[in-house]
Amino acid sequence: MVTYAIGDVQGCAITLQRLLERLAREAGFDPARDTLWLTGDLVNRGPRSLDVLRWARAQSEAGPLRERLVVVLGNHDLHLLALAAGAAQPGRKDTLGAVLAAPDLAALVEWLRRRPLLHAAEVNGRPHALVHAGLPPDWSVARAAALAAELHEALAGPRWRSAVAEVKRQRVERWDDAARGGPRLAAIAATLTRLRTVGRGGRLELDFKGPPAQAPAGSVPWYAAPSPAWGQHVIVCGHWAALGLHLQDDVVACDTGCVWGGTLTAVRLAARATDRLTWQERNAEGLRTEG
Repeated sequence: MVTYAIGDVQGCAITLQRLLERLAREAGFDPARDTLWLTGDLVNRGPRSLDVLRWARAQSEAGPLRERLVVVLGNHDLHLLALAAGAAQPGRKDTLGAVLAAPDLAALVEWLRRRPLLHAAEVNGRPHALVHAGLPPDWSVARAAALAAELHEALAGPRWRSAVAEVKRQRVERWDDAARGGPRLAAIAATLTRLRTVGRGGRLELDFKGPPAQAPAGSVPWYAAPSPAWGQHVIVCGHWAALGLHLQDDVVACDTGCVWGGTLTAVRLAARATDRLTWQERNAEGLRTEG
């Protein structure tokens, strides 16, 4: 069994299918045997979010990838849940109208809100953790998993609409261990789905979207601090399109900006960085989204 990770799809259904076909043809990917990890942000900005959601739900419930397709929630997935709950208004660049008008919206939302925020598993003898954005350097995987489980429980439960409303309502600048209720859920969501750089005093620079070289003064990429608390784990993530494909011994960051006219990237996970292989498929949706 081989595990592949694919970066942010964001409604690029055609590109995703072409990449999966390449994996089958060139890497021997077998959906009846191998495992596929998706880094979150299945939806928004691209033109076919509904197709991506329907494919992922069908695969995980009854398709060849059943029990071997792992999807973690990203910030755009949480935004869709907030829209479906009536807790947010569509943004100017949103492309979620077809999802919100779909006859199977309720079933898709039920499936999506039960996805985890973090998935940890051993791959080829080394522990890995899948999360959308990354981890603060002082969070171990065990701590991150416990916090992710708090938000997952809220989203999967009967009061999920209130939970996504709190996530959208609260402005988060840094993690606070003492936070409770809505502010705590919002801080968990912000950290796991929007993190790119960490500033002085643990400040989360959530509005920054540029490349690492343009990071705000005093801040560093989340993965760059020495001796991070996640230890021997490999953190697998997406979210940071301006970072691009970034592979180091303990990080696999694979959002390569497909929806912005870039590529969709798959990485074959391995115990050693030197053993990883990548495949990239250029945006095939017939458009280039800007901004």
